[in-house]
Amino acid sequence: MTDSNGQMKHRVARTLKWNALDKLATQVLYGVTGVILARILDEVAFGLVGALLIFQSFASLFIDSGFSYALLQRKRPTDEDYSTILWFNLLIAVVVYAVLSAGAPVIATFFKNDLRLIPLSRVMFLTFIFNAAAIVQTNRRIKRMDVRMIAISNTAGLLVGSIAGIYLAFMGYGPWALVWQSVLNSAVKTGILWLTDDWRPKLTMPLSVLRSFFKVGSGVIGTSFLNILFQNIYAFIIGNRLGLLPLGYYTQADKWSKMGVASLSAVFTQSFLPLLSEYQDDPKKYAATTSRINRFASYLVFPSFALLIVMAKPIFHILFGEKWDPSILLFQLLLVRGIFVILVTLYHNYVLSLGKSKLMVYSEIIRDGTALIAIFITIPYLIATRPDDITYGVAIFLWGQVIAAVIAWAVMLVIAARVSWSSPLRYIYDSLPYAALSLLIATGLSYLESLIANPWTAVAAMTLTGTGIYLLVNRLLGSQIQKEAIGYFASRFRS
Repeated sequence: MTDSNGQMKHRVARTLKWNALDKLATQVLYGVTGVILARILDEVAFGLVGALLIFQSFASLFIDSGFSYALLQRKRPTDEDYSTILWFNLLIAVVVYAVLSAGAPVIATFFKNDLRLIPLSRVMFLTFIFNAAAIVQTNRRIKRMDVRMIAISNTAGLLVGSIAGIYLAFMGYGPWALVWQSVLNSAVKTGILWLTDDWRPKLTMPLSVLRSFFKVGSGVIGTSFLNILFQNIYAFIIGNRLGLLPLGYYTQADKWSKMGVASLSAVFTQSFLPLLSEYQDDPKKYAATTSRINRFASYLVFPSFALLIVMAKPIFHILFGEKWDPSILLFQLLLVRGIFVILVTLYHNYVLSLGKSKLMVYSEIIRDGTALIAIFITIPYLIATRPDDITYGVAIFLWGQVIAAVIAWAVMLVIAARVSWSSPLRYIYDSLPYAALSLLIATGLSYLESLIANPWTAVAAMTLTGTGIYLLVNRLLGSQIQKEAIGYFASRFRS
């Protein structure tokens, strides 16, 4: 038993390492490219692509069909399982692309009939087909907890796409730079995954296999549909009601906030969902594992996001000057929301690993019902502006997302704790020390930021001060999670 636990611990640590390296490389490349493109391109270019991303999010949901999560949840998927899901996803991808390509003029009408969206969408949506071809190849590696090549392919794809995007931006191609960046990223990533794996699908797609995945897959796709709907409905309303310039500011804030949110969510899903599936038949071990994961996630999430929130202004000024100042408050609000989104995603993984996907649908209905109420309350204020703030109404509107996220966290907390043989108070106890400490440090850092005019100096001082205090206090309190994290990274460095 000891050897088995040691092997599992090693596999989780190795998976975490490569996932972390993947996200670090992605953030660096994506960040550098994003800064360069944000300086070259105008706000409307980001608004145009932001409008397309709304439709891309929904289409990608149907292409995946929730079956990739069902594959992860299944203990021993067969070659026939993988082949069936691959062909089904590709079929759906081609159909969705054809429908959206033909409907491109209709998409343009939603955004004040801007005809530039028609050719842009027909190229942008090619990513559907490339991404669909990569789903099973990615899933197989995650299932084996061997994500090294996923990290390499993601980095290579982003590097090629970034070089192409920057070149096109310098050459004056405007929003086309962003579109081709996305298409080449997907194509290169998918190509590498196929070239480095000797697995090839069988020419089979039996309905019996699809039906066997439907129970979990349908729950996931139902949850994801509601989740994506309420992630993108804000961008749609802003673009439809206010135009592409305010949408550009919102898109920029949303993009930079999602870098941290999406990365941590993906790391936790890819690292912990396969592990939890192994323990689904052992309540005691499962409850202990979820408690440990809660503390590890809280140890990382709360201080990281608190630091980003208080440093938002100097960070934006370092990266963009004052060009994107209207996005700063929106960025901060989305980060607050992101903390709860990550925790909800973590809890979803607990429920999903036990095959209870219907509970996720119920929690999403509650959350999104609350979000819908928040939209109706705040939408009259959307057009509100101030002489020095074009996004004043958008900021009010975004409080609906924050409120919905907090309520979703509370609901999912209760659901996940009960199905994982734990209690809501146990979950809160796992997270509260790290949340409270991060809030106290952030309060002090906000005062420090107001005293320093130079943004470079402010970021350096706040980062060193905040990180130092956080590590020191956790050490004084005897944080076991911090000891294990530092011990792991120290051993990796020595080796």
